[in-house]
Amino acid sequence: MAGVYEDVLSGPRIPRTNVVVPSLSLHAEELAKISGAHHYEERMLCMLMLLRLPHGRLIYVTSQQISSPIVDYYLHLLPGIPHQHARQRLTLLSCHDASSTPLTQKILERPRLIERIRSAIPDLRAAHLTCFNSTPLERTLAVRLGIPLYACDPALSYLGTKSGSREIFREAGVKIPDGFENLRDEQDVVEAMADLKRRQPGMRRAVIKLNDGFSGEGNAIFPYDGAPESGNLVSWVRSELPRRIRFEARDETWERYRQKFADMGGIVESFVEGEGEIRSPSVQCRIDPLGRIRIISTHDQVLGGPSGQVFLGSTFPADEEYSRDIQDVGQRVAQLLKGREVLGRFAIDFISLKRAGRWEHYAIEINLRKGGTTHPYMMLQFLTNGSYDPESGLYHTPTGKPCYYFASDNLSSPAYRGLTPDDLIDISVDHRLHFDAASQQGVVFHLIGALSEYGKVGTVCIGDSHESARKFYRETVGVLDRETRE
Repeated sequence: MAGVYEDVLSGPRIPRTNVVVPSLSLHAEELAKISGAHHYEERMLCMLMLLRLPHGRLIYVTSQQISSPIVDYYLHLLPGIPHQHARQRLTLLSCHDASSTPLTQKILERPRLIERIRSAIPDLRAAHLTCFNSTPLERTLAVRLGIPLYACDPALSYLGTKSGSREIFREAGVKIPDGFENLRDEQDVVEAMADLKRRQPGMRRAVIKLNDGFSGEGNAIFPYDGAPESGNLVSWVRSELPRRIRFEARDETWERYRQKFADMGGIVESFVEGEGEIRSPSVQCRIDPLGRIRIISTHDQVLGGPSGQVFLGSTFPADEEYSRDIQDVGQRVAQLLKGREVLGRFAIDFISLKRAGRWEHYAIEINLRKGGTTHPYMMLQFLTNGSYDPESGLYHTPTGKPCYYFASDNLSSPAYRGLTPDDLIDISVDHRLHFDAASQQGVVFHLIGALSEYGKVGTVCIGDSHESARKFYRETVGVLDRETRE
């Protein structure tokens, strides 16, 4: 990958081919908790913006065919490139398979499709594979195609689990919530929660997390109210756990959750709370194939769910009061991960509490993959050709114009069901919500394919301030509500 990357850096006119396989190769039961999960393969359609490079080719493989209006929508966003020129350099391939099997596995089961992918690459020496997350499936596909994989070696995936994250944070000297990692089963969970309560008698709640849970959907809360001050605390927790546990995922049960915990393991830690303001920022980093570390961006995450742990969206950039603080943590963690030969993008999430006018940051996990904050930032960068300055914590276009955005994967309503991609684009144009290249402001949609069936769509609302970005989002919600009501 290092040689391919050096060629890419040598100039925009260098021919290169990017094979994009947006497979969510994640735990199937956890993935099933996300509404319209199979449409999340569309989130990486922002990669079509790479076709702005005049000699760049892109091969995009999906489980099912993406409708032409969605593809055209992205191609028309390309700055300075005729639609037809870009379309000739784009190859769209599909498995024609709507099952819940990971996309990469579907491809591996279709040797003729692998051959079609390989045949669409003009020069294997100038190509690489891009994916959402890296598992042995993606590594195998890269080997069969004969091209490098720009992602972390799946042998290092433990570093991105909840347990592995706590170990890395501890080694880097980063503050984390009090807790225990590498727990294996119900008995470990019970003993960990009892020990945690003994260490912190005033603690109100503990959080249980599956090692490979994502978007907060694998988390659960255990409240300690009424816990005995003396006596057998382990026995009390064991008897109360099935009754008291509260899951972030809808319709989860203790029996299913207990089995999943036994399958993948997890952690127990104190639930960070206090009387001050609480936020959940994140920092995005990259270790490139040449071994260079870069802070890419910072975000403030928008969380929901029963106890505020489910990822709904993000604002960019993070509050300037603490953006440099979390960047410093990102740099320290990246140095450790580089020493373990980690490659590619990753994000670090925090719970931050303001006490006496100062922010305290608790690192809670490393996402060793692309995530919910990846595609909005990539879209902003592709559309505006700007850059993020870690020193100021701000993003500017080449002309010095500042850019902010509010992004969400979860703009949803039952009333939106039945809206087709063409309907959404018509509504966007009629109400001037589309992205305007001249002002470099407006709304870009994603997850468009999920709209008609699930009433769900994603947005990246770009403005020249946090408030203008949020205003675009409010206007978008208002317009969709009025149009579907009428």
